[in-house]
Amino acid sequence: MQIERSTTDILILGTGGAGLFAALHAKQANPDLDVTIAVKGLVGKCGCTRMVQGGYNVALAEGDSVERHFMDTIVGGKWLPRQDLAWKLCETAVERIQELENEIGCFFDRNPDGTLHQKAFAGQSFDRTVHKSDLTGIEIINRLMEQVWACGANRLEEHRAIDLIPARDGSGISGVLMIDMRTGGHRFVQARAVLLATGGGPSMYLYHTPSGDKTCDGLDMALRYGLAMRDMEMVQFHPTGLLGGPETRMTGTVLEEGLRGAGGYLLNGARERFMLDYDPAGERATRDIVSRGIYAEMRAGNTTPMGGVYISMGHLGSEAVAEKFPGMVKRCADCGFDLAGGLVEVVPTAHYMMGGLEFEADTSTASPGLFAAGEDCGGVHGANRLGGNGVANSTVFGGIAGESMAGFAGNGAPLRDPDETAIDAGIARAEYPFAQKPGDLFGLRERLSQTMWDDVGILRDRDGIMRGLATLDEYAEELAATGLADGDRAFNLTWHDWLNLDSLITISKVIGTAALAREDSRGAHYREDHPDTADLEATAYTRVSGNRDDLSIDMVPVDFSIVRPGQSLIDDAVGAPTATAGETS
Repeated sequence: MQIERSTTDILILGTGGAGLFAALHAKQANPDLDVTIAVKGLVGKCGCTRMVQGGYNVALAEGDSVERHFMDTIVGGKWLPRQDLAWKLCETAVERIQELENEIGCFFDRNPDGTLHQKAFAGQSFDRTVHKSDLTGIEIINRLMEQVWACGANRLEEHRAIDLIPARDGSGISGVLMIDMRTGGHRFVQARAVLLATGGGPSMYLYHTPSGDKTCDGLDMALRYGLAMRDMEMVQFHPTGLLGGPETRMTGTVLEEGLRGAGGYLLNGARERFMLDYDPAGERATRDIVSRGIYAEMRAGNTTPMGGVYISMGHLGSEAVAEKFPGMVKRCADCGFDLAGGLVEVVPTAHYMMGGLEFEADTSTASPGLFAAGEDCGGVHGANRLGGNGVANSTVFGGIAGESMAGFAGNGAPLRDPDETAIDAGIARAEYPFAQKPGDLFGLRERLSQTMWDDVGILRDRDGIMRGLATLDEYAEELAATGLADGDRAFNLTWHDWLNLDSLITISKVIGTAALAREDSRGAHYREDHPDTADLEATAYTRVSGNRDDLSIDMVPVDFSIVRPGQSLIDDAVGAPTATAGETS
């Protein structure tokens, strides 16, 4: 089959915060480099960063510090984070937020004295979340998009990456095989350096935050390429996903943590406040704890008409709520709810993958020439991502990736000849469903989402995980026997649904395999048959490698390179709001 071929110095997969920052920093570091960004949709109009409501964690205010932010991140992550990565996040966030304001042109909310307003988010000992009302992600991506357009980066829009292609001599990555979704044709882009910044997107669950096109493609490609992943059992459920009913795609959309940080209540079906029964911090406990509290109420039948719980903000004053959270008030109104003065039905929703590809602090990976940043990566957050650390992660490491790739590509890195057999295999894999009889892809995806919700979801045990893994094998066989009714490749969305499902089933199996191996409860991973957390001094993370049909897993000791369990870099408590935080800021 004929394919189009092109070359570039730097190829960036993904246009969220990580991808756009990488493109901008690469061009700033070396304007002579040819930088190309590729994305499934349109630049600036897709990806998860654009959907960020809450804000950006950064230690700026008097009394706060990088050390305090770091300790909140480590303790919130249950001592699983790779500490040099967590420190890099907290330290560089200070520089990055100033860049966003002063160079990128973002307008964040301010206090009357002109300082940046920072609101309360759960699991943090200080109000440090910078924001633009509840529309922070749109502000960041819109301004970044303008800067990237102006810097001269090339764009491959509506291009789906399907395989990372190694060099013929095994010396590193050669480039990326893609589908031009507009024509259905294949394209191979050869590059000196490649950035994997496609985002995670746990949309294999019944309720999920990301849009349906976020299907873990980057992680699937990395696994097939032979790279290892860590912490893949750690899937974060945001406690308050909008429960709009089966007739709307708004179900699962996040109602951000600032609602609980501002003093919002969670009520069960009897309209009783319940979170204090589960944790002294109540609604301001970390996301994993609040999600489990809600799920416990659901399992006990203490639910709203649609099977969730309520969030209530009216006691804070409807006018104040409408002023602070205009985006969410409008979103809830679109689904028939009055967030400012009434009750809104919510449910825990799969939101973020703390696990991902193993990478270094300079964003390099085990394969020379391949870099990674953002939600494709593991190690920064450990067992639990603090709200507000996600967009910080993407922009911090995206910028570092741009600088690292510019240095790598500009210092004599070659264009490696591709392994042509890998290109042929990638095309054959993508074309495979056209040779099969049509089937019910929609029904299969629905069953996948229910299986993951029931068996590898918020509460887990060995029997459920084993059942889920066996069912996933059945789904993989069913998908292999399912083809497409339409042979036209151009904008064939059913074809891409098939490829999406293939990625989701693979990464679901990785999640289940890691969840089975971790026989203790920690952060987002809760084993009802192993409810206690193991000895923190002996903390190990899961490392999965191999392929879907033959996954291997190791438990790797965490290197406490900065601080050990029982020690702290600050003098007072971490993980809980300060006495003066929350209501006044």
